Amino acid sequence: GAGVLVGVLQGDSSIRYFEITDESPYVHYLNTFSSKEPQRGMGFMPKRGLDVNKCEIARFFKLHERKCEPIIMTVPRKSDLFQDDLYPDTAGPEAALEAEEWFEGKNADPLLISLKHGYIPGKNRDLKVVKKNILDNKPAQNEAKLDEILRELKSIKDTITNQDERISKLEQQMAKIAD
Repeated sequence: GAGVLVGVLQGDSSIRYFEITDESPYVHYLNTFSSKEPQRGMGFMPKRGLDVNKCEIARFFKLHERKCEPIIMTVPRKSDLFQDDLYPDTAGPEAALEAEEWFEGKNADPLLISLKHGYIPGKNRDLKVVKKNILDNKPAQNEAKLDEILRELKSIKDTITNQDERISKLEQQMAKIAD
């Protein structure tokens, strides 16, 4: 069947994607995303998180030194209709087995969902966001909360620095192995 092929290489600064069809010449170049910074790491949005109305076929989250950049890839289509060749049924959020069943040796195919009307989460998965200003409390509480936030921020920075050093060491080790 038809589909999309995405080419991503760690260390490269380009991401290329192609449409695959059932008819000759089978592979059609679509586009290239290029940036100055090479890939350090990537995360992928599950298919059910893509915008089917915009023919989004992939969304990456490219790791940079100080940020995570979303990269959205779409396939140009003239029609506003649902493009079923781009969106075959995909794995949904519900597990096909409970953990205990899997440990007992059972196996099951994933429970698939259609993306025809976009992904609509079940009621039990709705995310409720309560907007509350943490600075609405008394001044003493505000200072304590601010200190807590600053400690957490320092901890996160330390973790990122450690991970950065670890990645650098691993890259050096890989370079030695490659040579």
